Amino acid sequence: MTHRRTHALIWIWTLFVVAVVYLPIACGALASFNKSRYFGFPVKAYATDWWEKTLDSIEIGMIVRNSILIALLVTVLSVLIATFGALAFARYDWKGRRLYQKLIMLPIFFPQPVLGLAMLLGFSAVGIQTSWMTAVFAHLVWVVPVVTLVIAIQVYGFDPSLEEAAIDLGCSRLQVLREVTLPLLWPGIWSGMLFAFLLSWSNFPLSLYTAGADSTIPKWLYAKMVAGYTPMVPALGTMATLGAAALLLTGGLVGILVRRRTAS
Repeated sequence: MTHRRTHALIWIWTLFVVAVVYLPIACGALASFNKSRYFGFPVKAYATDWWEKTLDSIEIGMIVRNSILIALLVTVLSVLIATFGALAFARYDWKGRRLYQKLIMLPIFFPQPVLGLAMLLGFSAVGIQTSWMTAVFAHLVWVVPVVTLVIAIQVYGFDPSLEEAAIDLGCSRLQVLREVTLPLLWPGIWSGMLFAFLLSWSNFPLSLYTAGADSTIPKWLYAKMVAGYTPMVPALGTMATLGAAALLLTGGLVGILVRRRTAS
């Protein structure tokens, strides 16, 4: 009886947490199907007009393209930097290692608006005009430490004797990296890729300060909430959320398939 009650309480608490987390997202999705411009509950009339306008909008198409381009570049560059950075402080012992470890993690603890403002002032001081390219650099400053930490967790569980065995069998350093190190670190690298893309995709403070005239999805949503609101705002927000959820589910399925293939 006690076990059943505990089990029931766990399920009730789980459902409560899920409801609290996803209720705002559900409200946004509901507002995007509202026929009238301003959201009211209960909804008097449903329509897909705002979704159609969002999908047909050239402006939103450019915004989505900018967001995807920035997120993809940040993902590729951050994973490259973070992989070797994680190996540097989690795999090898060298002078200055502890200082490097502290410095590489320091940007995580800065508030993103402060970090974005500092980089904006820095770009202005050296005469660099802000655009989507400067936004990529700004995102890297904050995303690389996060991805480094994710990959470092995998590196700490890495057995160095596997590399030594490969070298003893005649493999070069490049072959060891390609055939031993990277495959064993792949779960951490894959998780880091997902983290990097989603953190860049949804980043608002750094994009606001450093993207200049090039808009991203979070910037556009903020601008339309301040002035010129239409239900295209919750429609685009719902699309972005569904896209992120689809990416996470796809990433999880790929990870499961890779683990099963490796185990077999």
